[in-house]
Amino acid sequence: MPTKTAENYLAALADELAISDIRYEQANKSYASLGDWLHRPASKVLQFDPEIYVQGSFRLGTAIRPLTEEEEYDVDSVCVLRLLSTSHLTQWQLKHLVGDEIKAYHRSQSMVKSVEEGNRCWVLPYANEAQFHMDIVPAVPNSSRQKALLETAGYDTRWAETAIAITDRRLPNYNEQTNQWPRSNPKGYAEWFRLRMGPIFEQRRKFVAEAIRASVEDIPEYRVRTPLQSAIMILKRHRDGMFVGRYDERPISVIITTLASHAYNGEGRIADSLYTILEGMDRYIERNGNVRIIRNPTDPLENFADKWPLYPEREKAFFEWL
Repeated sequence: MPTKTAENYLAALADELAISDIRYEQANKSYASLGDWLHRPASKVLQFDPEIYVQGSFRLGTAIRPLTEEEEYDVDSVCVLRLLSTSHLTQWQLKHLVGDEIKAYHRSQSMVKSVEEGNRCWVLPYANEAQFHMDIVPAVPNSSRQKALLETAGYDTRWAETAIAITDRRLPNYNEQTNQWPRSNPKGYAEWFRLRMGPIFEQRRKFVAEAIRASVEDIPEYRVRTPLQSAIMILKRHRDGMFVGRYDERPISVIITTLASHAYNGEGRIADSLYTILEGMDRYIERNGNVRIIRNPTDPLENFADKWPLYPEREKAFFEWL
C-alpha cells in the first residue's frame, strides 16, 4: 500500500514534468494564428474549408518537458481540408497545397528557421526561446471509407465519424490518384482516451472550476490532470532517461499511452494507477505467430507495433523498459 508521502512525491513529480500553462497557451495561440492565416481571403485553401487542431500528447494532456534545455517539444497538429477527399487529388498534391500556405505564413511572420518537410508533415519551427516546433499533418476527411472498412472487418465503428486520410511521401502511391491513403483519427483517439480516464476527469475539472469560481466550460483541458495522465507522464520520462543515446529504440509514446490506458482501471491515486498499469499493460499486446499487435483502439486495423518486425531491437527495448 503506497504511503501518502509516496503519493505526494509522485504528484509533485508529475507537476515538475508538466509543461507550463504559458507553454500551452503559446501552442494554442500558434496553431490558432495559423488557422486564421488559412482562412484569410487570399488563402489557396480557403475554398476547401480548412480546419487545424492539435493532436497527440498536447491534446491528451500528457505532454512533458524536454529532457534537456537544448531539446524542443513537438506541437503535433492536423490541417484538414474538409471539402476535399482522396478522390479529388493525390497525396503529393494535398501535401504541397497545404505546404505552400505554411511557407507563405512562415514568410509573413518573418520566422528565421526554415520550414522543413517531414514524411507525413510540415515542420514549422519557432524561435529558440519558444523551445517548440509545430508538426502539421495535411489531411482530408475519411469517415465513409473508414466506417466501411471497419464494418467489413467486423469492428466497432463508433469512432469512424472523425477519421481522416493523411499523406506519407514514403509510399509508392504517393503521386497516384487512389483512395489507398494512410489513415488516422486523432479526435477519435482523444475521445477514447477521455473515456478511459473515467468520471475522474470531469470531477477534477469541476473541482478546478469551483476553486477559481469559473464555469466548467471555461477550464481548458490542460488545467486538469488525472491519475492516468500523471502515470503516463512519469512512464514517458522514465523511458526518456533509460534510452538516452538510444533514441530510435525507445518505446514510442502512443504505445505507452495506449497500453497504459487499456490497463488503467479507474484508480484515484497515481501510485495505484502505476501498479495497475505496469502489472497489466502487456496483456493488451496480441500475438499473430511471431508478430506482436498493439491495436489502435479507434482503428483496430492499424497496428502501433507495425515497425517491430522491421526493427526487432524496438520490440526487445519495449520489454526491457517494461
